[in-house]
Amino acid sequence: MAIYLPGAAEEEHVGLDELTPREIVAELDKHVVGQHPAKRAVAIALRNRMRRQKLPSELSEEIMPKNIIMIGPTGVGKTEIARRLARLASSPFLKVEASKFTEVGYVGRDVESMVRDLVEIAIDMVRSEKLEDIAGKAELNAEERLLDLLLPAASAGFTPTGAEPPADSWSRTREKLRQQLRESQLDERVVELDVREKSIPAFEIISNQGVEEMDINIKDMLPNIFGQRTKKRKMKVSEAMDYLIQEEEQRLVDMEQVQRIALQRVEQSGIVFLDEIDKIAGRESGHGPDISREGVQRDILPIVEGTTVNTRYGMVRTDHILFIAAGAFHVSKPSDLIPELQGRFPIRVELKSLTIEDFIKILTEPKSSLVKQYTALLETEGLKLEFTREALDEIAHFAFRVNENTENIGARRLHTIMERVLDEISFNAPEMKEKEFTVDPAYVKKMLADIVKDQDLSRYIL
Repeated sequence: MAIYLPGAAEEEHVGLDELTPREIVAELDKHVVGQHPAKRAVAIALRNRMRRQKLPSELSEEIMPKNIIMIGPTGVGKTEIARRLARLASSPFLKVEASKFTEVGYVGRDVESMVRDLVEIAIDMVRSEKLEDIAGKAELNAEERLLDLLLPAASAGFTPTGAEPPADSWSRTREKLRQQLRESQLDERVVELDVREKSIPAFEIISNQGVEEMDINIKDMLPNIFGQRTKKRKMKVSEAMDYLIQEEEQRLVDMEQVQRIALQRVEQSGIVFLDEIDKIAGRESGHGPDISREGVQRDILPIVEGTTVNTRYGMVRTDHILFIAAGAFHVSKPSDLIPELQGRFPIRVELKSLTIEDFIKILTEPKSSLVKQYTALLETEGLKLEFTREALDEIAHFAFRVNENTENIGARRLHTIMERVLDEISFNAPEMKEKEFTVDPAYVKKMLADIVKDQDLSRYIL
């Protein structure tokens, strides 16, 4: 079972334990249209992760995640499902292309870098959470330091009989300044404060390893070698406030605690999305010095089945990281992967190509649908844009037809179609006298008919 520092475990999964697989699918439905088999598979995987964390530690260590392969053409929602799942679970999430890796011994990224990248993402995630917790305190501390610059502390001295003590007068003046500071009346005043120098001496590292493999954190190492020097700098009060808040945040956040929580979060709830897995599928029968796809598979295998990776923050076990692989598998098929890797991805789901009805839903149903995005963008110009139902049907038909006649790129085709339809409106919006515009089927046909009719032209423009 995952063990978190006091106060961390309760905050991490607020309300997530209560989400059933059906409710997880319902949450995914708000962002991704269709593809229910894939949503069911990832919902069960997430629920099993919650179930495992409630088991005794002896048993939970033995239960490995059931990794998933998503098979389907581009643009049908494979990446979006995994990304939304990670956001729902507040899990560290990394999307990486399997084709960017090379065998050990060749120039290129080694497969362990995906775990290092995942740890960096988790560090940023936990640090952001901690910054939210201490934001109020950091601002108060920065305010006090800024007031000290604007009004240095009163010195004790002789007070004439009947006169107000200097301390009382100083306190009242300080409170007046505080009020003015909060009301932004002092923003233009200039103050002088000590800032840390950011200059880094130039030097070279000569090694046959990559810097990431050498496990050096240069940013942390340099201040210790060369010391942290400061210099006087004049800046406006508004700039000084931002700088002092950042300094206070760095001082208040316990980075050792952040690192411990981040490493545990990666090990217990990390998700790696391995895209383009079909590009490394295939068995080479010949021998030679060339980089083989099978060699990359063999390098990925230990990470997926569970190993320990050395990162600059400590050792990370990959046994319980969930791996979701995806690929179109037009040329190859999942059975072309080496048997050992196939065995580590027991769940396979096929995502269907999008239909005209799916395109219409994508345009209107998701929380941040394309229609809502374009409407909001043009509203910033004071233009109220509306689409008729028939116009959306026409756009969906055009997208489907172009996908059929040229390359099928799924929902991404809607972006190119919508850009073409709204090309003139987007260009002329700031100068349009009429501040309301309705997109109807006639307008859609006018903007797209010639291009769709000419297949050679549509290959270039749509």
